[in-house]
Amino acid sequence: MNEVIEIQDILADLNRWQIIDVRSPGEFQAGHIPGAVNIPLFNDDERALVGTLYKQTSPDAAMKEGLKIAGMKMGEYLASVSALLKKPSKPLVIHCWRGGKRSGAIHWLYNFSGIPSSKLEGGYKSFRQSFHSFFEETEFDLHILGGCTGSGKTEVLHELAKRGHQVIDLEKLAHHKGSAFGSIGENEQPTNEQFENNLFTAFLFLDPTKPIWLENESRNIGKVYMPESLWMKMRSANLYHIEVDPQVRLERALAYYSSPTDIDTLKIAFDKIRKRLGGLDYQNAIKALDANDLLGAGAIALKYYDKSYNFQLDHWDSDKIVRIPPADEIVDITNLLLEYSNNKLLNIS
Repeated sequence: MNEVIEIQDILADLNRWQIIDVRSPGEFQAGHIPGAVNIPLFNDDERALVGTLYKQTSPDAAMKEGLKIAGMKMGEYLASVSALLKKPSKPLVIHCWRGGKRSGAIHWLYNFSGIPSSKLEGGYKSFRQSFHSFFEETEFDLHILGGCTGSGKTEVLHELAKRGHQVIDLEKLAHHKGSAFGSIGENEQPTNEQFENNLFTAFLFLDPTKPIWLENESRNIGKVYMPESLWMKMRSANLYHIEVDPQVRLERALAYYSSPTDIDTLKIAFDKIRKRLGGLDYQNAIKALDANDLLGAGAIALKYYDKSYNFQLDHWDSDKIVRIPPADEIVDITNLLLEYSNNKLLNIS
């Protein structure tokens, strides 16, 4: 097994490796390679102590303190990796931030103890550098799915994936549906860095020369942001605009966002768009919620988001808009979408 391995070898087949991240839990939580396991050399307080000694006293003092801390925890490091070795065996790759002393220490311990492992050249920093260059340098055949709120775009993406087409579900990766109501029913969003990492690895599993379907989104999805280079490529791709009956959209939107027992959450969401909604519509929406009239409140929200989407549509290159004939059922929409995407000259605005 190679002592040192390059990040490109990892990215070529990410599932082949068991990656061990020896940075502190706080660093790992902020962002890590998807699939990595955190076996920290130092906890957050210990890392802060060693760093302070390095800056305020001397590198020698920091090294001595680090050795003292790590020396007492060697058994923990070995026990943690032993649990991983009980699973189907994968080659171990160890990294810290830059592939320096922290990963070197654990790498030495594992190999000294008879556990073969490699060290990632350049550490986690090399992964982040690869992320940035990937979206800047790679050309994709992107197909953007657009439509007003409640059109069923996410369900259409799932139907495309079920049929074997390449799909990136941005809202699933972001844990957010992309509006003031988008956090309802979702888990806590990842950090922006982790969202980028997850997005990067999702793209790695796809063939960039074949169509990749994504839902039309703003650059920010909740509190996370798409990489600028990817966002610009999305904006220059064909937008496939689907038309769905407004009543069908309203019923779908209510299923996505509402719960009769959680009126307060809906009020908070309306409050986020209060200024853009306008005083009268905001008051009417709150009154509707107080009366448990979810259809009435939903119709007001839909009117607002339809204006927002149409404004965005008006600013998309008209030569890149493919208008799909009206349909309400997910299967029918998907069939039309594939028919029109196979002939991009059909029904261009």
